[in-house]
Amino acid sequence: MTSPLSPLRNGGQILMQQLRIQGVKRIFMVAGESYLPCIDALNEHTDAIEPILCRQEGGAAFMAEAYGKITGEPGVCFVTRGPGATNASIGVHTAFQDSTPMILFVGQVGNDHCEREAFQEIDYRRMFGQMAKWVAQIDRTDRIPEFIARAFAVAVNGRPGPVVLALPEDTLWGQAAVSDLPRYQHHRIHPGEDELQRMKDLLDQAERPFLLLGGSGWTQQAVNQMADFAERFQLPVGTAWRRLECFDQRHPNAAGQVGWGMTPELQQRLQQADLVLAVGTRLGEATTLGYTLIESPVPRQTLVHVYPDPQELGRVFVPALGIVANVTGFAQAVAHLRPAHVNGRQAQVVQAHAQFLGSLKPLPSPGPMSLDHAAATVDQIVPDDACITVGAGNFALYPHRYRRFCGLGTSLAPAVGSMGYGLPAAISAKLHNRSQTVVCYAGDGCFQMTLQELGVAMQYRLGIVVLVFNNGMWGTIRAHQEREFPARAIALNFQNPDFTQIIKGYGGYGEVVERTEDFRAAFERALTFANEHQLPALLEIRYDPDGIAPGQTLGGIRAAALQRGS
Repeated sequence: MTSPLSPLRNGGQILMQQLRIQGVKRIFMVAGESYLPCIDALNEHTDAIEPILCRQEGGAAFMAEAYGKITGEPGVCFVTRGPGATNASIGVHTAFQDSTPMILFVGQVGNDHCEREAFQEIDYRRMFGQMAKWVAQIDRTDRIPEFIARAFAVAVNGRPGPVVLALPEDTLWGQAAVSDLPRYQHHRIHPGEDELQRMKDLLDQAERPFLLLGGSGWTQQAVNQMADFAERFQLPVGTAWRRLECFDQRHPNAAGQVGWGMTPELQQRLQQADLVLAVGTRLGEATTLGYTLIESPVPRQTLVHVYPDPQELGRVFVPALGIVANVTGFAQAVAHLRPAHVNGRQAQVVQAHAQFLGSLKPLPSPGPMSLDHAAATVDQIVPDDACITVGAGNFALYPHRYRRFCGLGTSLAPAVGSMGYGLPAAISAKLHNRSQTVVCYAGDGCFQMTLQELGVAMQYRLGIVVLVFNNGMWGTIRAHQEREFPARAIALNFQNPDFTQIIKGYGGYGEVVERTEDFRAAFERALTFANEHQLPALLEIRYDPDGIAPGQTLGGIRAAALQRGS
């Protein structure tokens, strides 16, 4: 039902009222003259909608994407036309590949100036066409409620993802008497009974099955239902690449993260599995180790693939059984399933979990500062419900190996591999839950892509802890260079500032750590400062650049590559 016809309002007022109805609590924005009526209309909604003033559009878009990951509701971002939109595109790309609900509003030139290459004009349908679920331009003021209602429904239903709406100036300044529309509905997609029976039969017949969880849209109830399901059917459980929050890794069925950086034991377990039940995950390149762990197009294992978008099933992998369902609908449906007989697979579950626990022991590393020990120390100190955020780089392998993630809200990581993500994500997490401990892992290069967002942490008094891993180079690319062109590294080293001085300029706490034995006390000091002052704290961790990943050195990668070429 639509509401009664409203009085005459301008487009900005109509749009902001509609966002309020849709349940928006926070918008991330960089102000621009192209959407001034929207900014002005915020004055009427300060009791319900909090505007977060970001420093650059890429940071704003990352924060909105992180909000979508945390809540399952669309993160909302406002940017101005042209340069604002191009800066924000990194967040849209992240939301698309990570299947995160998000809506980007972009100011646009007026319709009377379109197609003239007016100031900062871009055709956003063409620009965002391949990185969003839907891109549209609202050309009539009286159709704003219609477009907003559709945007929210598209962003959350099916495979979640981003929507981009362009807002011409004449649409926002124009006036209309139009009814508001009700809040969007989030629809569960349930599997059919015949599909469930066939899946159960395959599970009953399997000797070495494996349950792989990923994707988005999880609720605590769904996580709990899948844990119970795994117990009943005696299934070891892995999480897809950078989706560590999908399962509580303290659970006795937890086997670890599947993808780049996984342990050899877990890789062998997947390769030797006779059935893989993949729920919610696309089974992307990172999770499947370049489509080799699970082969494309026809996997060695019997593949049961559960996904909310029917176009994804069979697109990369031909499954033995494809099931169209979202994670909440599937988890609800399997809650009543019971195995036909005692499977006798519990020993596999116990072994998989023991191997996972064994992988938490820090590996040896070169130099006086061990990132392995630092990550293990963080795991020991922070509460179970702490949120760990990362950007992109080999440094992220350390928290993902040594942290026992405890479920929803404890991990924010870009599956797409976007550098600069960690700090904005940490800010968004702290805004969402100010009582939660939030720790950001960032490489020195990754951090410098969005460090200006420290201004947001300062302005809104957010006590996050940032760990900056300083090796003075683009470490991940250096590893690739040594692997492909050994002993010919070039164009990777850079000179860094004193990061502790930067954080002090933002009113925060900064300290350099260069030895493993000093890390625990320094981290506790940083955490105490963040909690007591509600301001960011930063530890600059200087370490031997030869230590490039858990258990790996650049020297070892180089030596192996030279030996292959000899």
